[in-house]
Amino acid sequence: MSNIKALNWRYATKKFDDSRILSEDKIEVLKQAFNLTATSYGLQPLKMLVISNKKLQAELKNFSFGQEQVNTASHVLVICIENKIDEEFITNYFKRVKHVRETPEKILKPFHEFLINDFKTKEVEEIEAWAINQAYLALGTLLTVCAAEEIDACPMEGFEPEKYDEFLNLHEKNLRSVLVLPVGYRSQDDMFSKFKKVRRPLDEVIIEID
Repeated sequence: MSNIKALNWRYATKKFDDSRILSEDKIEVLKQAFNLTATSYGLQPLKMLVISNKKLQAELKNFSFGQEQVNTASHVLVICIENKIDEEFITNYFKRVKHVRETPEKILKPFHEFLINDFKTKEVEEIEAWAINQAYLALGTLLTVCAAEEIDACPMEGFEPEKYDEFLNLHEKNLRSVLVLPVGYRSQDDMFSKFKKVRRPLDEVIIEID
């Protein structure tokens, strides 16, 4: 499926076929896509929960304004941000860079020190907002990959993060939930799958500068 055809095929699935489960291979693709998504500075201040326990999904529906997608999806992905992005977190990133790329310390040191000093000047709320932006980047990557893999998905901001965090013990993991993405296969009687896409004309949203 071409990229544009895939993006036309996808929609925010309102009703999943709860009898169909994504294969481990498909879930592995989504895990890899999440891990390969672009993030600012490459710091990856994110983690993702992959939930396939139906009892948990039924409970999470109660904290998702009753939206059935959470209950009927094959899996529920919860994108979370790290609560603590500090000097140690940044240093661990540079240790990975040094290990993977074998980059000399003298080359890494200036940027390493810059990031540490830069983050020290930021308020907690500013760092949190920055991390949330990275979660949306990851969501965009996942939605595109879902379309390419013909996996149905429904991006959700409509849930109660505090209750998710409490129910899933995210505070113990130093995490906070930001976005929810039920994934699976659309039900054949989901009327929304037949709707035409409504988008502004290209000449209204694209500005070409020669």
